[in-house]
Amino acid sequence: MSNKTRSLLKGVAMLLVLLAVLMNLEVVIIPALVVYNFWIVVIAFGLVVISSR
Repeated sequence: MSNKTRSLLKGVAMLLVLLAVLMNLEVVIIPALVVYNFWIVVIAFGLVVISSR
């Protein structure tokens, strides 16, 4: 996996975690995604694990 791909995956993971945190703080409310807040963080963690190999 190239460095560009790893950086992209880490960036997407950071955006997902930021979205989840802002949804918990009720700064950003996306009704369709509130239910999946936990899974958004799990997906972000999985992206970081994949990109760290």
